[in-house]
Amino acid sequence: MALNKVEICGVNTSKLPVLTNAEKEMLFERIKKGDTEARDLYIKGNLRLVLSIIKRFSASNENADDLFQIGCIGLMKAIDNFDTTLNVRFSTYAVPMIIGEIRRYLRDNSSYRIPRSLRDIAYKAMQAKERLAKNAQKEPTLEEIAAECEIPVEDVVYALDAIQTPLSLFDPVYTDGGDTLYVMDQISDKKNKEEHWVEDLSLSDALSHLNERDEHIIRLRFFEGKTQIEVADEIHISQAQVSRLEKNALKSMQGYLRT
Repeated sequence: MALNKVEICGVNTSKLPVLTNAEKEMLFERIKKGDTEARDLYIKGNLRLVLSIIKRFSASNENADDLFQIGCIGLMKAIDNFDTTLNVRFSTYAVPMIIGEIRRYLRDNSSYRIPRSLRDIAYKAMQAKERLAKNAQKEPTLEEIAAECEIPVEDVVYALDAIQTPLSLFDPVYTDGGDTLYVMDQISDKKNKEEHWVEDLSLSDALSHLNERDEHIIRLRFFEGKTQIEVADEIHISQAQVSRLEKNALKSMQGYLRT
């Protein structure tokens, strides 16, 4: 998706206007009186917000023009439903609505199909969410959404999960000055953390300081999981000798790792 081009949907993004707080308040006063020209000016003054949001969906391979248009629909819905009497910034209210509109579009155009019954419940829940958010100017809880729909909470959760757009590990989460943070950067690998990698290096180094027979015994015992009897049979010595050599080797390694 080409998001760096200057023109999207015939709009020169390099020349998009930026509204001051005073201009926003003045325009909204006119919008509430039914002034369509003021509404158009407010939409144009917030197109940069839509542009910044569609960058989050750069990994979707969708056409940038299509996403921009869908984002503008979300922006217009936010303008039409925004309550200026509540102490909430317009951008705070608009961003979730724009993102929701884009996700709905991506979901509806997804290559995999979701059962109609789940889709119906999910759409009903999303509509209820928008109504509740409009009235309270805050995100409703799942319990509130379920009560509004008269549907069990479990069914609402299941339906909403079913229509979620799958994330790619290479989906961007945040961009700042050209440095992009991806989903994979926020996932912890418990098996291969850096400290474990450093520990493995130290252990390998400690092993290399043992003589050949002691290193072989340690590898058989702790890397291959063999018993002392199995080790004794393999290297043709007694179990008592294996036990003594193992203890001395471990003591030597511990002494090396402490230095």
